[in-house]
Amino acid sequence: MVKFIKAGKVVVILQGRFAGKKAVVVRNHDEGTKDRPYGYAVVAGVERSPLKVTKAMGKKKVAKRSKVKPFVKIVNYNHMLPTRYALELEQIKGTVSADSFKEPTQREDSKKVIKKLFEERYQTGKNKWFFSKLRF
Repeated sequence: MVKFIKAGKVVVILQGRFAGKKAVVVRNHDEGTKDRPYGYAVVAGVERSPLKVTKAMGKKKVAKRSKVKPFVKIVNYNHMLPTRYALELEQIKGTVSADSFKEPTQREDSKKVIKKLFEERYQTGKNKWFFSKLRF
């Protein structure tokens, strides 16, 4: 079988709390591990996407509407749908590791860093589709 879920691939989460949300694969584990004997991936995604901004809005309102709420999660391959899109994620890879899921404070720290990176990417206008809400 061809391994097509690689780091950087944008996926749609299908099950659970974040069902229907877009995420990017940070690290993939095709064979699984001892405690997780199935193929899974560590994903970082957009829980709440930024809202529409118009010219008439002030700076304060634009800043508030341009916020991104991220999530970090370990997801089984069966619960994600790969897309044709990909993101380059050199900075994200360093922030999320296997031990960042052991402590809630470490997970919060990695979410803050991912939030900053996602908002920076949104402001520059890169990967517009990733930050748009899925309509279904």
